Amino acid sequence: MIQNVLHGGRRYWGLLAFWGVLILIGGLAYSHQFAVGLQVTGMSRDVSWGLYIAQFTFMVGVAASAVMVVLPYYLHDHKAFGKTVILGEFLAVSSVLVCMLFIFVDMGQPRRVMNVVLHPQFHSLMFWDFMSLSGYLLLNLVIGFLAIEAERKGTPPPRWVRPFIYLSIPWAVSIHTVTAFLYSGLSARPFWMTAILAPRFLASAFAAGPSLLIVLALLVRRFGGFDVGARAIRSLGTIVTYAMAVNVFFVLVESFTAIYSGIPHDEEAFRYLFMGLDGHAALRPWTWVGDALAVVSLTGLLIPKIRHQERWLVLLCGGVFASLWIEKGLALVVTGFIPSPLGIVTEYAPTAPEIAITLGVYALGGLVLTALYKLVLNVREKTQLA
Repeated sequence: MIQNVLHGGRRYWGLLAFWGVLILIGGLAYSHQFAVGLQVTGMSRDVSWGLYIAQFTFMVGVAASAVMVVLPYYLHDHKAFGKTVILGEFLAVSSVLVCMLFIFVDMGQPRRVMNVVLHPQFHSLMFWDFMSLSGYLLLNLVIGFLAIEAERKGTPPPRWVRPFIYLSIPWAVSIHTVTAFLYSGLSARPFWMTAILAPRFLASAFAAGPSLLIVLALLVRRFGGFDVGARAIRSLGTIVTYAMAVNVFFVLVESFTAIYSGIPHDEEAFRYLFMGLDGHAALRPWTWVGDALAVVSLTGLLIPKIRHQERWLVLLCGGVFASLWIEKGLALVVTGFIPSPLGIVTEYAPTAPEIAITLGVYALGGLVLTALYKLVLNVREKTQLA
């Protein structure tokens, strides 16, 4: 079945070549970081997590969002998602791979990653995060490949895989919940230490992931001739709408609590985001752009006549995805360190090597996703011809 990945047109091989160039650039940047150390990044003693961990946090949400097509299809018999499930499963596979790679490059030395496996600490949230991601990756690989193999043979998936499908649903929730606990358990970081962080993470995940899946499904239909169906796209659009509405509500609740309470350490983080703090305001324009995108996109999604038009839906989903990337993939991590427990404001800006490595990791995920989607397209094409 793997040979299906090796058959494609010039557009397919051109896309793989594009991913390959980015991977090569990222690999060269990582070799420099490996030789010199994390001093090539913009991180410091005051800001010890940067672009890598921010992207890890965001992509965990994208990976977890596969449950939004798996749950309706398998538990509620929503037949419209029949062709969408495999796309969601393979999106989860590539997303988890990207998550693990961001942890890998953030650790500095690869051998440090093995300490989690060789010397497990059951009270460590990092250990449980590693286990949950590894388990989720394995589940989606097994479910995805068994589903596509069954379709190739023209038979239903084996019955023994059903428990793994049901297990993947709470497992998807767990991977982002554990990620939220990594932040909310840090008492010295008031911006993260909130009980609502895990629900907020899940709400944003269930908006960002399906948004990306809608865009991917429409791209696959246009360039691959594989149509998941208008009903599936509309259902995903509804999911994005409600999840984004809940996420915006959670953000407003947290903002009100921090600002109205007047507790300095809680208020200062939000002041830094929206107005700047002590003359430092690197994230202020990003915050306002992200919030503007969130408001405009949510407003459009709440209007059915607009949401049901695919050309508008794509733009709105792009706005949702971009706004949530700014919120979680940029602002969330950095703002948690500002100000420091000693009241010091140390800003962070990613360096060129960091950006190159980040693009390389995303490109590797894009390469895997492209190959997996090509596998799906070729298998379906052969089954239709047969």
